[in-house]
Parts: sequence; C-alpha cells; structure tokens
Amino acid sequence: MNDKIKKVIQSPFFVRRAKKLRKKQKEEINNQILKIMNNPEIGQEKKGDLKGIYVYKFKIRDTQYLLAYRVKQDILELIMIGPHENYYRDLKSYLKSK
Repeated sequence: MNDKIKKVIQSPFFVRRAKKLRKKQKEEINNQILKIMNNPEIGQEKKGDLKGIYVYKFKIRDTQYLLAYRVKQDILELIMIGPHENYYRDLKSYLKSK
C-alpha cells in the first residue's frame, strides 16, 4: 500500500454526511484527508466483515470523528465520516447495501 495516492473518490454516503457539516469542520476533514493521502496506513485496519476497511480517528473540538476509507492501487475511496455513535452499525449496513 506504499503507492502514492493519485485520486480520491467519495461514496454517496460520505458526500451526504459531509454536506451536513459546517465550513470549519469541512476544512479540518480536508486536512485529515491530506494526512491519509500522505500515509494511507495511518488508520486502523478493521477485521471480520469490515476487512479491508481502514478507520482513521481524529477530533474536531471535543467530538471524535471517524473516517472510513479503503485504498485500491493509487485510489483513496472515502466511505463514511461521522461521530462514533452508531458509526460501525451504519457503516456495516451501508456496505451490505452496496
């Protein structure tokens, strides 16, 4: 996974969730995405039915956000963003519906 990221794609689920955020939150998320692009292994790889999905955790003010993504060759796919509450439940149901 040491390839340089050349393209970033966003799932419709990620786009819907990101649209609801404020401008400052979006700016911080963009900074975090740049960190992931520079080091795709920064997140924690999940096991079991989420194998192949990485989750990167970061804080905006006092709220911890989780960003789920996967990397295929040189493409970073942003799957889901949100606070921890019900995060994995929503992520699993989204992936099953795909």
